[in-house]
Amino acid sequence: MKNKPIIIGIESSCDDTGVSIIQDRNVLSNIIIHQEIHKKYGGVVPELASRLHDINMTKAVQDAIFYAKIKPHQIDAVSFTLGPGLIGSLLVGASFAKSFSMGLGIPLLAVNHIQAHILSHFIENSNLNNSYPEFPFLGLVISGGHTQIIKVNDVFQMEILGSTLDDSVGESLDKIARILGFYYPGGPMIEFFSKNGNDKKFIFSKPVVNGLDFSFSGFKSDVSQFIKKKLKKNTLFIKQNLSDICASVQKITAEILLEKVQKAILETGIYKIALAGGVSANYEIRRKFISFAKKNTKCEIFIPKKIYTTDNGAMIAITGLFKYKRNLFDSIHTVPYSKFKKF
Repeated sequence: MKNKPIIIGIESSCDDTGVSIIQDRNVLSNIIIHQEIHKKYGGVVPELASRLHDINMTKAVQDAIFYAKIKPHQIDAVSFTLGPGLIGSLLVGASFAKSFSMGLGIPLLAVNHIQAHILSHFIENSNLNNSYPEFPFLGLVISGGHTQIIKVNDVFQMEILGSTLDDSVGESLDKIARILGFYYPGGPMIEFFSKNGNDKKFIFSKPVVNGLDFSFSGFKSDVSQFIKKKLKKNTLFIKQNLSDICASVQKITAEILLEKVQKAILETGIYKIALAGGVSANYEIRRKFISFAKKNTKCEIFIPKKIYTTDNGAMIAITGLFKYKRNLFDSIHTVPYSKFKKF
């Protein structure tokens, strides 16, 4: 096994086709092909997503190899997302990875999508502070499909401390955005319009949930009912108050996440926090956590650069690299799974 292995990572858990090539921890190429068609349907259509992965995958792999300035035979192993995610999309990525592995005669590395989001922090220069979190640390995974607090003891020793009981934070924001008239994905639109808003203008309730679990369904319903009542009195309410609504939604969302993490810190005594997942790109959430760390000098926050927050092949490749170095190879018969499994 050479000192600086080259790994290709294939990500196809949802609607983004991501392919990346890394050498050791350095990203040589990182290709992401977005599927814009889902905007007109207000959310990801699973059958369309898998069809487009099938169309986009070959080009993404070819581009990744081209921009990495390597030849296919130089690749030491292929890693791919095994789950969780949309089963049709996962099958496309898995099938391509298996064929790639057999064609080149190289090892196959199956990767857990959530684990990969957390381990993206170990890509060279992937964090805003350009450093790696030391074990143990707390991972906050926030995305369109997941909201979890995870205790990370080692690369492959992770323990879920809390999860959402219903909607994920990203799903909740997208549903609120739909009420406001935004197209999918709506979370970034809420963030955009919040920048000029008064985040104290409207007060929304925070769900009361025991332990370290989350609930966003009640919060989403509270916002929805509030807006519906206001619209009955004034049909222009959203238009006249859009920025303030968005800012108020952002404020409560960030506070819910931070308060749970603060509780996790008290329970575990761990002061290193790593944000991960698409929603970790949100400006207000980042601002809240950075502000908390400045006020609490024992606390250290790790925030990924935005390119590594959304689904991408680099996070799959880095996780594959860790498996490769530990000889944790997978069988060609490994089957993708849609629902979350234990680490």
